[in-house]
Amino acid sequence: MTITPETMRAVRIHRHGGPEVLRTAEVEVPAPAAGEALVRVAAVALNNTDLWTREGAYGRPGDPAALSGWRGPVDFPRTQGADVAGQVVAVGAGVDEGLIGRRVVVDPASYDADGPDANPVGLMGSERDGGYAQYVTAPADQVHDMTGSPLTDDQLASLPTAYGTALGMIERGRLRAGETALVSGASGGVGLALVQLARARGARVLAVSSGAKIAAVREAGAHAVVDRAQDVAEQVRSAAPDGVDVVLDVVAGDLLSDGLPLLREGGRWVVAGALGGHEVAFDVRRLYLHNAQVVGSSMHTRAHFDLLMDVARRGEIEPVVAATFPLGEAARAQEELARRTHVGKIVLRP
Repeated sequence: MTITPETMRAVRIHRHGGPEVLRTAEVEVPAPAAGEALVRVAAVALNNTDLWTREGAYGRPGDPAALSGWRGPVDFPRTQGADVAGQVVAVGAGVDEGLIGRRVVVDPASYDADGPDANPVGLMGSERDGGYAQYVTAPADQVHDMTGSPLTDDQLASLPTAYGTALGMIERGRLRAGETALVSGASGGVGLALVQLARARGARVLAVSSGAKIAAVREAGAHAVVDRAQDVAEQVRSAAPDGVDVVLDVVAGDLLSDGLPLLREGGRWVVAGALGGHEVAFDVRRLYLHNAQVVGSSMHTRAHFDLLMDVARRGEIEPVVAATFPLGEAARAQEELARRTHVGKIVLRP
């Protein structure tokens, strides 16, 4: 029988701000409520959502400058961390005790309804406490048994937000085998996931990256890499003279403003980030005259996440782990993430 301690270490934020607002505290181990599981955290991966929630950078409808978490005001103090891999050590009422001892990955989303296609409206680490801690609770039906996966704990922790977001983009963009996909920001967590998942689906993958990261992006599975330090549109036209079927975009900004003509007839441009700027203008004629679609994509649905877990159980993808840090160095890990000099995921080990 697993003995769970009464207290644990957790890294929490008490207000919005820079890395200095991350504080390590000794807190009570949460008890799983009815329908929940308690997971001992083996690894928790970092995401841009951690930085932006800490900074309050998401804004709100009608007030884009408002300090906000992923979907609204943050209830402080908040334990950060959306991406958890670990082991179930206890369950609440109504949960099968056979889950105890299983190696798992947690789906970090909160949904607006039951069912496989519900929309995510909350995120672990923003709207509820996350995995920058030794233990975390989660709804048992969102705790996925990965005992048989060949991936390491660090790799499993890399999956939920980055690969979940990527697979949501691919599904909403209806990417099919044999089509050509263009991936922006390809060296980042979501970008590299898009390259791997699109390649696994049988698409021809063009990726946008730069400098020393180009080789790593090509090694991850890109058929061709476009250097963003040069004329991106010209390079894409040369690599895909018949146009691109689906753009999987985490950058937006000028790329979306200038890039719509790169789509084939009936092409789809899927946006899940705004690293290049959130205000965009484009020639709307290039949209309706060519039956193109611009699709917003925020994370994943339950169905998308189930599909991702199946892919991971079969070992069809191999997440790249750039660096690992102990839990107490969460601030330094976030600073490293913000520098964007790495390729792959940064992981904390509680």
